Amino acid sequence: MVYVSRKEHFNAAHKLYNPNWSLEKNVEVFGPCANANWHGHNFELITTVKGEPNPETGFVIDLKQLSTLIRREVIDKLDHKNLNMDVDFLEGKMASCEILVIEIWKILAPKIKEISETGELHSLKLYETPRNYVEYFG
Repeated sequence: MVYVSRKEHFNAAHKLYNPNWSLEKNVEVFGPCANANWHGHNFELITTVKGEPNPETGFVIDLKQLSTLIRREVIDKLDHKNLNMDVDFLEGKMASCEILVIEIWKILAPKIKEISETGELHSLKLYETPRNYVEYFG
């Protein structure tokens, strides 16, 4: 099994806030991330596809096609956006990295199978900061 990864970048703002809670509880749980005026991050998304290399191309997946797919289906919808207000696939959901990476998986997993004969989505790693990231394996 070979694992191939592509890293993409986007900038976005969000706030962590549960509308069912009081302002005090939101601040207690989320701290400055509950800031009423949002806060932003320089996100890094690492998409890993696993599979056996195609004997004719030597590729598990064509990385140019993978990059185009990620940009069209995910990055263009997130970059320079407010995750709470501008992103249709997060509507009604908490804009945490954990929820975001699950929703990205739902978008990419079936589409990767369309562009690779042998590859499938193995994992997503989403860096919110250089020290904080979430990883999801579907």
